[in-house]
Amino acid sequence: MIFEWHSGLWQRVLESAERMPHALLFSGPAGGGKRIFAEAVAARILCLQPGPDGHACGVCEDCLWRLAGNHPDLLRIVPEADQEERTDAPVEKAEGGKAASRQIVIEQIRILQQALTTGGHRGSRRVAIVDPAEAMNLFTANALLKLLEEPTTNVQFLLISSAPKRLLPTIRSRCQTWSFPRPPAETAARWLAERKVPDAASLLAFSGGMPLAAAELAEGGGAAARRRFVDDVASLPAKTPLKLAGEWESWLKNKDSLAGGFDMPTLVGWMQRWVTDLVSLRLGGPVRFFPDRQDVLRGLASRLSVDSALGCYNEITQSRRVAQHPLNARLFLEDMLLRYARNLQAAAPAVRK
Repeated sequence: MIFEWHSGLWQRVLESAERMPHALLFSGPAGGGKRIFAEAVAARILCLQPGPDGHACGVCEDCLWRLAGNHPDLLRIVPEADQEERTDAPVEKAEGGKAASRQIVIEQIRILQQALTTGGHRGSRRVAIVDPAEAMNLFTANALLKLLEEPTTNVQFLLISSAPKRLLPTIRSRCQTWSFPRPPAETAARWLAERKVPDAASLLAFSGGMPLAAAELAEGGGAAARRRFVDDVASLPAKTPLKLAGEWESWLKNKDSLAGGFDMPTLVGWMQRWVTDLVSLRLGGPVRFFPDRQDVLRGLASRLSVDSALGCYNEITQSRRVAQHPLNARLFLEDMLLRYARNLQAAAPAVRK
């Protein structure tokens, strides 16, 4: 099924069912349900007898295959590192004991190409889901581009992306883009309330208004992690950046963090949101991500000059670009926190009230 905030997009699926473009790009912020929508579209395409509402029946042989996770005409192209989460099957480490790749590699597209050269098992349509599409490197993207330029009959490509600007322009031009905006705030809040998500308001704000991201954060103990993060950042510079860097390194390595997918890019992303709110306050704007900690943020913002605030944001943004693969986690955290603390300590006039 789909979420209520996607009802208009689902109607678009129904209206274009017989003339749907061979490649669709589902684009929008993470945490809004693009993947679930894509799965619903794939289910409808493969179902032998969709219901009156256009959704897959769930009981035909094709639906049973799909629900069991082994439909031969549904081809999912995802990074190796994501496969365990999506299939509940352990993923072996890469050769040499390296961690599973977070990229979609060219070999996956070659396997897809081989699969598409044979006829569908039902002799009808097949669906290839590429998720997230921005995980493709240049070589992978060019290989997929060839498939999009010379589409195989009865193959539906569904590309999912939260960062479409990172895709090759030629990839985007071969797809029809469907935009998935943030749901209305009232709708998102009601959806979380119906599921009794704790700390819903603060987690929804922290997740940029994306309800699925907020719910996922709550399920993974994100509320407690968020509180710790805020307390830690607010302790600077009283607590030295070097000491906090050591604590955060241990935090990232503990088993709960590893099991919950709490990693360096996530932590740096949180830091960027915190600094975004600081900059917004210093420029006279609202608090977006941490409305429940406005008092702390206002106190910190009053110590920043505009130049220091903007410099702090630019430095955190640069840190995020390399957060995926820092050469040394401890040194990376020390550098990020030292830069942040230095900007806070810079002499600046207080903000007039």
